[in-house]
Amino acid sequence: MAFKTSVQKYTGSINKLEFGSGENSKALGGENVLPFYTFDGNIGGKPLIGLEILDVYPEKWLDELQQIYGDAANNAVQWARFVEEKFSPDFICLRLEGADPNGLNKSPEEAAALAKEVAQAIKVPLVVAGTQNHDKDTKLFEKVAEVLEGCNVILLSAVEDNYKKIGAAGVLAYRHKVAAESSVDINLAKQLNILLNQLGVKNEDIVMNVGCAAVGYGFEYVASTMDRIRLAALGQNDKSLQMPIITPVSFDTWSVKESVASVEDAPEWGSQVERGIAMEVSTAASVIAAGANAVILRHPGSAETVRKLADALINN
Repeated sequence: MAFKTSVQKYTGSINKLEFGSGENSKALGGENVLPFYTFDGNIGGKPLIGLEILDVYPEKWLDELQQIYGDAANNAVQWARFVEEKFSPDFICLRLEGADPNGLNKSPEEAAALAKEVAQAIKVPLVVAGTQNHDKDTKLFEKVAEVLEGCNVILLSAVEDNYKKIGAAGVLAYRHKVAAESSVDINLAKQLNILLNQLGVKNEDIVMNVGCAAVGYGFEYVASTMDRIRLAALGQNDKSLQMPIITPVSFDTWSVKESVASVEDAPEWGSQVERGIAMEVSTAASVIAAGANAVILRHPGSAETVRKLADALINN
């Protein structure tokens, strides 16, 4: 008797979200099966891989990373062009670190003006990340959304404290996409999506940032949360969880001890940059296997490795 493969069919599917503009726009989501289950159904678009840049010189980054970008890292516009031309990411994430109230505290107007210059200088879609200071990010994203009208960017991220203003300005007024950020909890993720819906934001304009952790640092909670979200979205047809997921992997992996300990402090661990890449690749590979539709990375070598992995899983 011939072997017959069992196929798992789901009643739900993940929304397709497009960001960027024109022929250079990119799509997230669209799948109706678990990640990379090509044998069960439509896996949607391949995971997108973005590279992180800053609006200020990356003084805290490793010397090896600074050397990759050289003088281009002194100017975010030149940096964005360099990244696009040399490494061909699916998108670029501009992190507005210079607006942090505990740092340079740049004004929303100054940060937004720079974001506009970056958006105009590149063809690939743009994700704009804030300072992780919720009060400042509210003002920041309102201004960024205004000056980038027509660019269809992803604003990373809106939280429960500021979703009303970011959702109203970013999506309803200026037609961008918003990332709904929660803290590794399916109920919190669902609640924030529902709150955005009640504000008037459509599911197709929401991408979820459900939280992250470097592997070895409580990552099992991240994996289990993503699994539960995807199973509820697909198996239970829960429309409040049918949004694609974006995960800013680099924000976590380059701050753990394996990435920050120098060779002098931990000679037995070997090269510091290789450790950082290993943490970033391991975490990114894990989140796309768990359901992330896009990841944000810092090292171009990490991006290349994760892209090869995703392509191999899809094509084999």
